Amino acid sequence: MAPGGVLLLCLVAAVLARPAQSCTPNSIRARVPVKIDPGYVISQVPLDRCGDVGLRLSSSDPHFTVNADGTIVVDVVSMVTKTRSFGVWVNTGRGPPRRVDVQLIPDSEQSAPWNQVHRRFKRRWSPLPFNIIENDLPPFPKEVELIGSDSSVNFSVYYTIHGPGVSEPPMKLFSVVRETGMVTVNGPVDREQYPKLVFEARVMDVVTGRQTDRPLDITVLVVDVNDNPPTFTGSMNFHIEEQSSPGQEVGVVTATDRDQQGTLHTMIKFTLLTGNQLFNIHPKTGMITTKSGTLDREVQTTIPVVVEIRDMNGGRTGLFNTATATVRLVDINDNPPTFTQTVLKARVEENRADVLVLRIPVEDRDQVNTTNWKAKFVVVQGNENNNFRVDTDPKTNEGLLYVVKPLDHEKGKVVELVVSAQNEAPLVKTSTSWNTIPVELSVGDVDEGPEFFPLNKVIKVRENTPNGTVLGSYQALDPETKSNAGIRYFKMTDPGQWLSVGETTGELKVTNTIDLESPLVTNAMYNITVKAVDLSSKSGMGMVTLVIEDTNDNVPELVDKVLVLCEIEDQKGSVTVTAHDADILPYSSPFNFQLAEEAQRKWRLRDAQNTSVVLEQAVDMVRGEYKVPLRITDLQDKGGVQVVTVRVCRCLGGQCVANRSSVSVGAWGVLAVLLAVAMLLMLCLLFVFVCNSMGEKKYMDESGGGMLLQSNTEAPGEEVKSSDLLMLPTLGGMDTKDSGGMGLLDQNENMSHLTMGQQNVHQSGRRDFMTSVQHQNSFYSSGGGHYQGGANYSDLLYQKQANLSMLNTWETNKLYLEEKLDYFGGGLDVCHGHDLTHAYQYEGEGSAAGSVGCCSGIDDSDGLEFLETLGPKFKTLASICLNKQDSE
Repeated sequence: MAPGGVLLLCLVAAVLARPAQSCTPNSIRARVPVKIDPGYVISQVPLDRCGDVGLRLSSSDPHFTVNADGTIVVDVVSMVTKTRSFGVWVNTGRGPPRRVDVQLIPDSEQSAPWNQVHRRFKRRWSPLPFNIIENDLPPFPKEVELIGSDSSVNFSVYYTIHGPGVSEPPMKLFSVVRETGMVTVNGPVDREQYPKLVFEARVMDVVTGRQTDRPLDITVLVVDVNDNPPTFTGSMNFHIEEQSSPGQEVGVVTATDRDQQGTLHTMIKFTLLTGNQLFNIHPKTGMITTKSGTLDREVQTTIPVVVEIRDMNGGRTGLFNTATATVRLVDINDNPPTFTQTVLKARVEENRADVLVLRIPVEDRDQVNTTNWKAKFVVVQGNENNNFRVDTDPKTNEGLLYVVKPLDHEKGKVVELVVSAQNEAPLVKTSTSWNTIPVELSVGDVDEGPEFFPLNKVIKVRENTPNGTVLGSYQALDPETKSNAGIRYFKMTDPGQWLSVGETTGELKVTNTIDLESPLVTNAMYNITVKAVDLSSKSGMGMVTLVIEDTNDNVPELVDKVLVLCEIEDQKGSVTVTAHDADILPYSSPFNFQLAEEAQRKWRLRDAQNTSVVLEQAVDMVRGEYKVPLRITDLQDKGGVQVVTVRVCRCLGGQCVANRSSVSVGAWGVLAVLLAVAMLLMLCLLFVFVCNSMGEKKYMDESGGGMLLQSNTEAPGEEVKSSDLLMLPTLGGMDTKDSGGMGLLDQNENMSHLTMGQQNVHQSGRRDFMTSVQHQNSFYSSGGGHYQGGANYSDLLYQKQANLSMLNTWETNKLYLEEKLDYFGGGLDVCHGHDLTHAYQYEGEGSAAGSVGCCSGIDDSDGLEFLETLGPKFKTLASICLNKQDSE
C-alpha cells in the first residue's frame, strides 16, 4: 500500500474514533504535596458528556480510588517525590473502556496551572505503560493503545511486536496493526495469572526492512476486577476454658483474596452470623473473643459459630464466603462430687482387719476420667486412731471404705464417721465446697481371746542385773469378763533367754546376763514376745521391751595394737593411737591417755582427741620394733595399761620396705623358684637311675672274678651234692614242696618271719638291715662263700626240723640274694659302718672262726679248714665246701 493510502486510513480511523473519546479528556495533570494522606482529593474526571447509565470507573494504581462522580481520592498514604502517572479507566458500556492518564506533580515542580485538565499530547516512541481490564467482555479484538515512532516522519514504516502475550504464553493475546501501530487485545486475560505483560515493539522500514528506531518495550498492566471471593485459610477449630471472663481470646479466623492486594477487592470484613450472644469477632483481624462469662461445658460441650468473610470492605456488592468455626469448651473443676444418699450405714465384726465395709457412690458433672472427675475420699471425723481407709474404684468412681485396724465391740458398739468426697484437682471458679456424708458402722460382738494391756510393756533395767531378780509381771485380761482367771502365759521369743515368764502369774524374772553390748540389743532395747491363753484356748500376744541402762563393764581397748611409724628425714615421726569402748556415755569416751614412766624417755603424747591421741618420738630411734605401754581410761577412770607395738622403719607407700619385699615376689622371682625345683627333681631322678644301675650288677669277691646274675634255673647246681643241705628261708616267697632239704618252719611261722623282715628292711633303712636280720633270718656271705647265722636261729632250726614243710629253695634264695645285693649296693663303707659288736650265742672258746661279723670273711686269706672245727652241726656244710675247693 502506498504511503498516501496509509495516511488516509489513519485519518478515517481518527474521525471514527473521536465520538467515543469525546466524553472524557485524554489526560489530567495535578499538583499534589509530597506526602498525600488518605482521603485527599487529587482531581476529578469530567463525566458530564458520558451519561450515567452503565458508567464504571476504576484506577490502575491501587493507592487511588475513583468515585462514581469521577473524583480521584487517595486511598493509601503515598509519597510523590517526582512526577507520578497512573490511569483512570472509564467504561461507558458503549464501546471499549477509555483511559485517562493522570500525572501527579510534586509542589516543587511548576509545569502547569494547578489541577488543570489538558488534552492528549502527541505520544512519542517511548509511551507510558497502558492497561487492559481483567476478563473483559467480548466482542474481541479491542483496541488497546496506539504506538508510534518519530521515524515515521522520514520513513515509510510498519510495526511488529514479539514476546509474552504475542509469540510467548499467553500466545496471540495481543496483535498490532502493521501500518498504524494500533495494539489490540484478542481475548480475556486473568490478572491473577498474568498481572503484567511486557513485550517488544519494533518499527521497520517498509522498503529496506530495517529498523528505523530502537526496539521499544511495551508494558501492559492488567487492571484487576473483583472476580475472586475471599476464602478461609487455617484451622477453624478453637478451644477455651469454660467460665472464661469476657474479652478472652478464642482464636483468629484467617482468610485471603486472590485479587489485587491493597484494593477494595481484597479488603475483607469478618462477621459472625451465629453465636453473637456468646462471642465477638473483630471485623478486620478475625479475632474471636468471648462476649460473656456464661460458657458452661456441662450445658454445651462445643459451640458452632458461622463466620462470613466479604471483600469490598463488607460492601453489599462485595463477594463473600461463609464457614463454621467450632469452639470447644475445656473442662475446669467447677462441679464437686455429690452423694446420691444422705446417710450411709454398714456393719462390721470386731477384730477383723483389711475388710471392705461399704461402697460410697458419688456423681460428678465434670469430664469423665479427668482429674476434675476422679474422686478421692477423706474421713474427716471419727478416724482418730487410723482404723479406716477409703480408696477409690477407678471404674465406678465410688469410695471403698476399709477397716484396716480391728475394732473392739467392748470399746464401742457403733462407730460414727464423716466422709468427704473431693476431686484430685482443686475447685475453681465456683462458690461451692466439698460435700460430706455421715456413716454409721455397727460393730458386731465375737468371743475374743485375752488381751494384754498395754500391748507393749516397757521396763527399764540395768545391764548385769543378777539372775533371779523379778522385774515385774505382765498379765492379760479377758475382754468380756475383764478378769485374768485361768489365763496362762508363755514366752514366744527371747533370743538371749534373758527372762522367764511365770505360767500362771506372768511374773518376769531375770535368768541370764543382760548385756547392753550384746548384738541382740538394738538402740539399747531388747524385745520379748509373750502369749496369753485362756480356758477356751483363745490367745493373745503382747510384747515386753527391756530398756537397758548401761554399766561400766567394759574398758577402752586399742583398735590397732601394731602401728607403723615411717621415718622422715630430719623429723621425728608420730602415729595415732585409737581406742574403743563398748560402753556408752558416761562410761566411754573421751578417753584419758598416759604414758608409762619407762616410756616417757623415748615417747611423748600430744593432740588428744575424743578416742585417740598422737604418739610422737621424743628422741631419734634406730629402726626396729618398740613396745610402748599406755594407760587408757574412760570417763570413770576405769581402764588399764595396754601395750602398743610401734614399728619404726623406712616406708614405701605407707608400708615398711622389708615387709613389702618379704611378701611381694615378682615374676622373675617366681621363675627362679620354679627353675630351682626343676633342677632338684632332675638330680633326684639321676640319683635313682644311678642307684638302680649299681644294683643290677654286683661282684661277689675280688678273687673269684664272677658276679651274681638273675637266672631262671629252677634246679640245684652241680655243686650241691648232699640232700641234707639246709636252705634257709629269707625275705621271699614260701613253697611247701620238698626239694631235697630238711623241713625248717611251718608255713605260718615262715610267713610271719618274712613279713617282719620286710617291714624292718623298709622301715629302718639299709643301715639297720643287718641288725634286724640277724635276730630273725640268716644270710650267705658273698665274699668267701661261708655260711653265717645266729646261734639262736640254728637252735630253733633243729628244734622244728622234724615238723616243718619243705621250702622252694631256689626261689627263696633268689629273693634273698636280691635283698642282699640291694643292701651291699649302698657301698662298702656302709657295710663296715654296721660292723659293730653284737650279741651272739656262745660258741666256745678257741673257735677258729674268730669274730663273726658282717664282713669278717671278705679279707680272710685262710682256707675252709676251720669248718671242721665247728662241730657236728656244720659237718655237712664243711664237706660240701671242701669238695668244692678241691675241685677248683
